[in-house]
Amino acid sequence: MKQLFAIAALASTAAAQGTLFVGTWPHQIQVVDEAKQKVVDHIELQTGTSHSMQISDDHKTIYASTIEKNGIEVIDVATRKVTNAFLLDEGGKKMRFSAWAPDPTGKSLYMIVRPIEKKIDRFEVGKTQFAIVDLAQKKIVKFVDMPGGEDAATGGGRGGSLRFSPDGKYLYRMGATITIYDTSDFKVVDTIELSKPQFPGMQNVNLGQQLDSLQEPGVLVSLFNSSDPVVHKNIFGIARFDLAKRTFHFTPIGPAAASMQGLQITPDHKTGYTVTTNGTGGNKRSEFWAIDIPTGRVIRTQEFDGRARYTFGMSSTGKDLYIYGAGYDIEVYDPATLKLRSTIDLNADQTTGMIVIPAK
Repeated sequence: MKQLFAIAALASTAAAQGTLFVGTWPHQIQVVDEAKQKVVDHIELQTGTSHSMQISDDHKTIYASTIEKNGIEVIDVATRKVTNAFLLDEGGKKMRFSAWAPDPTGKSLYMIVRPIEKKIDRFEVGKTQFAIVDLAQKKIVKFVDMPGGEDAATGGGRGGSLRFSPDGKYLYRMGATITIYDTSDFKVVDTIELSKPQFPGMQNVNLGQQLDSLQEPGVLVSLFNSSDPVVHKNIFGIARFDLAKRTFHFTPIGPAAASMQGLQITPDHKTGYTVTTNGTGGNKRSEFWAIDIPTGRVIRTQEFDGRARYTFGMSSTGKDLYIYGAGYDIEVYDPATLKLRSTIDLNADQTTGMIVIPAK
Protein backbone atom coordinates (compact mmCIF):
# COMPACT_ATOMS: atom_id res chain seq x y z
CA MET A 1 0.00 0.00 0.00
CA LYS A 2 2.84 2.39 0.87
CA GLN A 3 4.39 1.72 -2.54
CA LEU A 4 1.12 2.63 -4.25
CA PHE A 5 0.97 5.93 -2.35
CA ALA A 6 4.60 6.66 -3.25
CA ILE A 7 3.95 5.96 -6.94
CA ALA A 8 0.87 8.21 -6.92
CA ALA A 9 2.83 11.01 -5.24
CA LEU A 10 5.65 10.76 -7.78
CA ALA A 11 3.20 10.77 -10.68
CA SER A 12 1.49 13.87 -9.34
CA THR A 13 4.82 15.62 -8.80
CA ALA A 14 6.09 14.71 -12.26
CA ALA A 15 2.98 16.30 -13.81
CA ALA A 16 3.98 19.72 -12.46
CA GLN A 17 6.32 21.04 -15.13
CA GLY A 18 6.29 24.77 -14.43
CA THR A 19 8.89 26.99 -12.81
CA LEU A 20 8.68 28.96 -9.55
CA PHE A 21 10.45 32.25 -8.87
CA VAL A 22 10.78 33.32 -5.21
CA GLY A 23 12.73 36.29 -3.84
CA THR A 24 15.05 35.46 -0.92
CA TRP A 25 17.55 37.08 1.42
CA PRO A 26 19.94 38.73 0.89
CA HIS A 27 19.60 39.62 -2.82
CA GLN A 28 18.54 36.61 -4.88
CA ILE A 29 15.57 35.17 -6.69
CA GLN A 30 15.48 31.38 -6.38
CA VAL A 31 14.39 29.38 -9.45
CA VAL A 32 12.55 26.17 -8.57
CA ASP A 33 11.76 23.33 -10.99
CA GLU A 34 8.26 22.10 -10.10
CA ALA A 35 8.84 18.61 -11.46
CA LYS A 36 12.10 18.12 -9.54
CA GLN A 37 10.83 20.11 -6.54
CA LYS A 38 14.21 21.69 -5.95
CA VAL A 39 16.15 24.88 -6.63
CA VAL A 40 17.84 24.61 -10.04
CA ASP A 41 19.14 28.16 -10.44
CA HIS A 42 19.25 31.56 -8.78
CA ILE A 43 19.28 35.12 -10.05
CA GLU A 44 21.60 37.65 -8.39
CA LEU A 45 19.94 41.04 -8.00
CA GLN A 46 22.04 44.16 -8.38
CA THR A 47 20.17 46.73 -6.27
CA GLY A 48 19.34 44.85 -3.05
CA THR A 49 16.74 42.63 -1.44
CA SER A 50 13.62 41.96 -3.49
CA HIS A 51 10.43 43.17 -1.80
CA SER A 52 7.86 42.38 -4.49
CA MET A 53 7.65 40.96 -8.02
CA GLN A 54 5.28 41.20 -10.95
CA ILE A 55 5.06 39.24 -14.20
CA SER A 56 4.23 40.57 -17.66
CA ASP A 57 1.06 39.35 -19.35
CA ASP A 58 3.07 37.26 -21.82
CA HIS A 59 5.04 35.62 -18.96
CA LYS A 60 8.34 36.62 -20.58
CA THR A 61 9.47 39.30 -18.13
CA ILE A 62 9.63 39.59 -14.34
CA TYR A 63 9.79 43.00 -12.69
CA ALA A 64 11.22 43.11 -9.16
CA SER A 65 11.34 45.97 -6.68
CA THR A 66 14.10 46.11 -4.07
CA ILE A 67 13.69 47.71 -0.70
CA GLU A 68 16.96 49.35 0.39
CA LYS A 69 17.08 52.21 -2.11
CA ASN A 70 13.82 51.64 -3.97
CA GLY A 71 15.38 49.78 -6.87
CA ILE A 72 13.82 48.26 -9.97
CA GLU A 73 15.15 45.18 -11.78
CA VAL A 74 13.94 43.63 -15.03
CA ILE A 75 14.51 39.90 -15.53
CA ASP A 76 14.24 37.87 -18.72
CA VAL A 77 12.41 34.65 -17.83
CA ALA A 78 13.94 32.58 -20.64
CA THR A 79 17.58 33.34 -19.82
CA ARG A 80 17.03 34.04 -16.09
CA LYS A 81 19.24 37.12 -16.43
CA VAL A 82 18.82 40.68 -15.15
CA THR A 83 18.51 42.88 -18.23
CA ASN A 84 17.99 46.21 -16.50
CA ALA A 85 18.60 47.51 -12.96
CA PHE A 86 18.53 50.99 -11.43
CA LEU A 87 17.63 52.98 -8.30
CA LEU A 88 14.87 55.53 -7.91
CA ASP A 89 16.48 57.16 -4.85
CA GLU A 90 18.82 60.09 -5.51
CA GLY A 91 21.13 61.37 -2.80
CA GLY A 92 19.05 62.22 0.27
CA LYS A 93 15.74 61.91 -1.58
CA LYS A 94 13.88 58.62 -1.32
CA MET A 95 11.04 57.61 -3.62
CA ARG A 96 8.81 55.44 -1.46
CA PHE A 97 6.32 53.70 -3.69
CA SER A 98 3.38 51.47 -2.82
CA ALA A 99 1.19 50.24 -5.66
CA TRP A 100 2.90 49.76 -9.03
CA ALA A 101 2.40 47.95 -12.34
CA PRO A 102 4.17 47.55 -15.70
CA ASP A 103 2.25 48.89 -18.67
CA PRO A 104 1.25 46.42 -21.43
CA THR A 105 4.06 47.62 -23.72
CA GLY A 106 6.76 46.74 -21.18
CA LYS A 107 8.36 50.16 -21.64
CA SER A 108 7.14 51.89 -18.48
CA LEU A 109 6.16 51.32 -14.87
CA TYR A 110 3.29 53.25 -13.32
CA MET A 111 3.41 53.69 -9.57
CA ILE A 112 2.12 55.67 -6.63
CA VAL A 113 5.04 57.42 -4.92
CA ARG A 114 5.63 59.61 -1.91
CA PRO A 115 9.02 61.42 -1.91
CA ILE A 116 10.86 61.75 1.40
CA GLU A 117 13.83 64.12 1.44
CA LYS A 118 16.42 64.31 4.21
CA LYS A 119 17.13 67.91 5.18
CA ILE A 120 19.72 69.18 7.65
CA ASP A 121 17.29 69.21 10.56
CA ARG A 122 14.32 67.14 9.44
CA PHE A 123 12.79 64.74 6.95
CA GLU A 124 10.45 66.49 4.53
CA VAL A 125 7.59 64.27 3.34
CA GLY A 126 6.18 65.18 -0.06
CA LYS A 127 2.69 64.62 -1.35
CA THR A 128 1.54 61.36 -2.86
CA GLN A 129 1.64 61.39 -6.66
CA PHE A 130 1.45 59.15 -9.66
CA ALA A 131 4.82 58.56 -11.29
CA ILE A 132 5.78 57.11 -14.66
CA VAL A 133 9.13 55.32 -14.83
CA ASP A 134 10.77 55.01 -18.24
CA LEU A 135 12.66 51.72 -18.17
CA ALA A 136 15.00 52.70 -21.01
CA GLN A 137 15.97 55.99 -19.32
CA LYS A 138 16.04 54.29 -15.88
CA LYS A 139 14.27 57.10 -14.08
CA ILE A 140 10.96 58.75 -13.30
CA VAL A 141 10.08 60.91 -16.29
CA LYS A 142 6.73 62.26 -15.13
CA PHE A 143 4.89 63.09 -11.91
CA VAL A 144 1.13 63.63 -11.83
CA ASP A 145 -0.82 65.01 -8.86
CA MET A 146 -3.62 62.87 -7.52
CA PRO A 147 -6.91 64.12 -9.01
CA GLY A 148 -9.49 65.64 -6.69
CA GLY A 149 -7.38 65.77 -3.53
CA GLU A 150 -7.03 62.00 -3.25
CA ASP A 151 -3.77 62.37 -1.33
CA ALA A 152 -5.51 63.50 1.85
CA ALA A 153 -8.50 61.20 1.40
CA THR A 154 -6.48 58.00 1.07
CA GLY A 155 -3.89 58.46 3.79
CA GLY A 156 -1.04 58.93 1.39
CA GLY A 157 -1.96 56.31 -1.17
CA ARG A 158 -1.19 53.21 0.88
CA GLY A 159 -2.84 49.90 0.03
CA GLY A 160 -4.65 48.66 -3.01
CA SER A 161 -3.06 47.75 -6.32
CA LEU A 162 -2.78 49.02 -9.88
CA ARG A 163 -3.98 47.23 -13.01
CA PHE A 164 -4.14 48.16 -16.70
CA SER A 165 -6.91 47.56 -19.17
CA PRO A 166 -5.82 45.11 -21.91
CA ASP A 167 -5.26 47.95 -24.39
CA GLY A 168 -3.28 50.05 -21.89
CA LYS A 169 -5.64 53.03 -22.23
CA TYR A 170 -6.95 52.88 -18.67
CA LEU A 171 -5.34 52.43 -15.26
CA TYR A 172 -7.35 50.88 -12.44
CA ARG A 173 -6.61 51.68 -8.82
CA MET A 174 -8.09 48.81 -6.84
CA GLY A 175 -9.25 49.48 -3.29
CA ALA A 176 -12.44 50.14 -1.31
CA THR A 177 -13.30 52.32 -4.29
CA ILE A 178 -12.07 51.34 -7.75
CA THR A 179 -10.90 54.47 -9.54
CA ILE A 180 -10.32 54.35 -13.30
CA TYR A 181 -7.91 56.82 -14.93
CA ASP A 182 -7.23 57.68 -18.56
CA THR A 183 -3.50 56.98 -18.98
CA SER A 184 -3.10 59.82 -21.49
CA ASP A 185 -3.93 62.57 -18.97
CA PHE A 186 -4.71 60.77 -15.65
CA LYS A 187 -8.22 62.17 -15.56
CA VAL A 188 -10.77 60.07 -13.67
CA VAL A 189 -13.15 58.51 -16.15
CA ASP A 190 -15.14 56.34 -13.75
CA THR A 191 -15.37 55.11 -10.16
CA ILE A 192 -16.92 51.98 -8.68
CA GLU A 193 -17.95 52.32 -5.04
CA LEU A 194 -17.72 48.91 -3.38
CA SER A 195 -19.13 50.04 -0.04
CA LYS A 196 -22.50 50.40 -1.79
CA PRO A 197 -22.50 47.90 -4.65
CA GLN A 198 -25.42 47.68 -7.02
CA PHE A 199 -26.38 44.21 -5.80
CA PRO A 200 -29.32 43.42 -3.50
CA GLY A 201 -28.50 42.22 0.00
CA MET A 202 -24.83 43.27 -0.06
CA GLN A 203 -22.85 46.15 1.41
CA ASN A 204 -19.24 46.99 2.32
CA VAL A 205 -17.66 44.68 -0.23
CA ASN A 206 -13.96 44.10 0.37
CA LEU A 207 -11.86 42.47 -2.35
CA GLY A 208 -8.99 40.22 -1.36
CA GLN A 209 -5.46 41.50 -1.94
CA GLN A 210 -4.71 38.80 -4.50
CA LEU A 211 -6.18 39.34 -7.95
CA ASP A 212 -5.66 36.59 -10.49
CA SER A 213 -6.02 36.79 -14.27
CA LEU A 214 -6.94 33.08 -14.52
CA GLN A 215 -5.37 33.03 -17.98
CA GLU A 216 -8.30 35.15 -19.15
CA PRO A 217 -6.93 38.45 -20.48
CA GLY A 218 -8.70 41.42 -18.93
CA VAL A 219 -10.59 39.44 -16.26
CA LEU A 220 -9.60 39.60 -12.60
CA VAL A 221 -10.85 37.08 -10.07
CA SER A 222 -10.67 37.49 -6.30
CA LEU A 223 -12.28 36.42 -3.07
CA PHE A 224 -14.56 39.05 -1.55
CA ASN A 225 -16.10 39.65 1.85
CA SER A 226 -19.31 41.57 2.40
CA SER A 227 -22.13 41.93 4.90
CA ASP A 228 -25.88 42.15 4.50
CA PRO A 229 -27.57 45.46 5.40
CA VAL A 230 -29.98 43.93 7.95
CA VAL A 231 -28.10 41.73 10.46
CA HIS A 232 -24.60 42.54 9.10
CA LYS A 233 -23.56 38.89 8.84
CA ASN A 234 -20.24 38.51 7.02
CA ILE A 235 -20.19 36.30 3.93
CA PHE A 236 -17.53 35.51 1.36
CA GLY A 237 -17.60 34.57 -2.29
CA ILE A 238 -15.91 34.92 -5.65
CA ALA A 239 -15.80 38.23 -7.53
CA ARG A 240 -15.03 38.55 -11.23
CA PHE A 241 -14.14 41.96 -12.65
CA ASP A 242 -14.04 42.56 -16.39
CA LEU A 243 -11.47 45.32 -16.96
CA ALA A 244 -12.75 46.14 -20.45
CA LYS A 245 -16.48 46.26 -19.60
CA ARG A 246 -15.93 47.57 -16.03
CA THR A 247 -18.49 45.13 -14.69
CA PHE A 248 -18.53 42.95 -11.57
CA HIS A 249 -20.09 39.54 -11.06
CA PHE A 250 -20.38 38.35 -7.47
CA THR A 251 -21.01 34.72 -6.47
CA PRO A 252 -21.71 34.46 -2.70
CA ILE A 253 -20.60 31.14 -1.15
CA GLY A 254 -21.12 31.17 2.60
CA PRO A 255 -20.18 32.56 6.04
CA ALA A 256 -16.75 34.15 6.07
CA ALA A 257 -13.87 33.07 8.30
CA ALA A 258 -11.98 35.62 10.40
CA SER A 259 -9.24 35.71 7.75
CA MET A 260 -9.18 34.33 4.22
CA GLN A 261 -6.08 34.39 2.05
CA GLY A 262 -5.76 34.04 -1.69
CA LEU A 263 -7.85 32.27 -4.28
CA GLN A 264 -6.13 29.72 -6.50
CA ILE A 265 -8.11 28.14 -9.34
CA THR A 266 -7.12 25.09 -11.36
CA PRO A 267 -6.33 25.57 -15.07
CA ASP A 268 -9.68 23.96 -16.04
CA HIS A 269 -11.46 26.59 -13.89
CA LYS A 270 -13.46 23.87 -12.09
CA THR A 271 -11.96 23.93 -8.59
CA GLY A 272 -10.72 26.76 -6.41
CA TYR A 273 -8.69 26.67 -3.20
CA THR A 274 -8.22 29.14 -0.39
CA VAL A 275 -6.88 29.07 3.15
CA THR A 276 -8.73 30.40 6.19
CA THR A 277 -7.57 31.38 9.65
CA ASN A 278 -9.59 31.66 12.86
CA GLY A 279 -8.16 32.64 16.23
CA THR A 280 -4.72 33.96 17.16
CA GLY A 281 -1.58 32.72 18.90
CA GLY A 282 -1.95 29.25 20.38
CA ASN A 283 -5.62 29.18 19.39
CA LYS A 284 -4.90 29.86 15.73
CA ARG A 285 -6.61 27.40 13.38
CA SER A 286 -5.67 27.23 9.68
CA GLU A 287 -7.68 25.30 7.08
CA PHE A 288 -7.69 24.60 3.36
CA TRP A 289 -11.07 25.08 1.70
CA ALA A 290 -11.75 23.50 -1.71
CA ILE A 291 -14.50 25.21 -3.72
CA ASP A 292 -16.44 23.88 -6.68
CA ILE A 293 -16.31 26.91 -8.98
CA PRO A 294 -19.38 26.21 -11.19
CA THR A 295 -21.71 25.77 -8.17
CA GLY A 296 -19.88 27.94 -5.66
CA ARG A 297 -19.96 25.23 -2.96
CA VAL A 298 -17.26 24.40 -0.41
CA ILE A 299 -16.66 20.71 -1.12
CA ARG A 300 -13.71 19.88 1.18
CA THR A 301 -11.95 21.34 4.19
CA GLN A 302 -8.80 20.24 6.02
CA GLU A 303 -6.93 21.75 8.94
CA PHE A 304 -3.16 22.14 8.57
CA ASP A 305 -0.26 23.40 10.70
CA GLY A 306 -0.08 27.06 9.77
CA ARG A 307 3.03 29.18 10.24
CA ALA A 308 3.11 32.45 12.15
CA ARG A 309 2.98 34.13 8.72
CA TYR A 310 2.47 32.41 5.41
CA THR A 311 1.31 32.82 1.84
CA PHE A 312 -0.76 30.42 -0.22
CA GLY A 313 -0.05 29.38 -3.83
CA MET A 314 -0.68 26.72 -6.45
CA SER A 315 1.45 24.94 -9.03
CA SER A 316 1.09 25.71 -12.73
CA THR A 317 -0.91 22.52 -13.32
CA GLY A 318 -3.05 22.67 -10.18
CA LYS A 319 -1.53 19.39 -8.96
CA ASP A 320 0.21 20.94 -5.92
CA LEU A 321 -0.72 23.52 -3.30
CA TYR A 322 2.00 25.63 -1.70
CA ILE A 323 2.35 27.15 1.77
CA TYR A 324 5.42 29.39 1.99
CA GLY A 325 6.88 32.55 3.49
CA ALA A 326 8.52 33.38 6.85
CA GLY A 327 10.86 30.45 6.47
CA TYR A 328 13.41 28.59 4.39
CA ASP A 329 11.16 26.10 2.66
CA ILE A 330 7.98 25.67 0.61
CA GLU A 331 5.47 23.12 1.89
CA VAL A 332 3.79 21.09 -0.86
CA TYR A 333 0.23 19.80 -0.23
CA ASP A 334 -1.85 17.32 -2.21
CA PRO A 335 -5.03 19.05 -3.48
CA ALA A 336 -6.97 15.75 -3.40
CA THR A 337 -6.30 14.99 0.27
CA LEU A 338 -5.21 18.50 1.39
CA LYS A 339 -2.40 16.77 3.32
CA LEU A 340 1.31 17.65 3.40
CA ARG A 341 3.21 15.72 0.72
CA SER A 342 6.76 17.15 0.71
CA THR A 343 8.88 20.27 1.21
CA ILE A 344 11.17 22.26 -1.10
CA ASP A 345 14.31 23.60 0.60
CA LEU A 346 15.26 27.12 -0.56
CA ASN A 347 18.20 27.41 1.84
CA ALA A 348 17.36 31.11 2.26
CA ASP A 349 14.73 33.24 3.97
CA GLN A 350 11.88 34.28 1.65
CA THR A 351 11.21 37.98 1.05
CA THR A 352 8.58 38.04 -1.74
CA GLY A 353 5.55 36.26 -3.03
CA MET A 354 5.83 33.53 -5.62
CA ILE A 355 5.57 33.80 -9.40
CA VAL A 356 4.52 30.61 -11.17
CA ILE A 357 5.44 30.25 -14.86
CA PRO A 358 3.60 27.41 -16.66
CA ALA A 359 5.57 25.08 -18.94
CA LYS A 360 5.31 25.87 -22.63
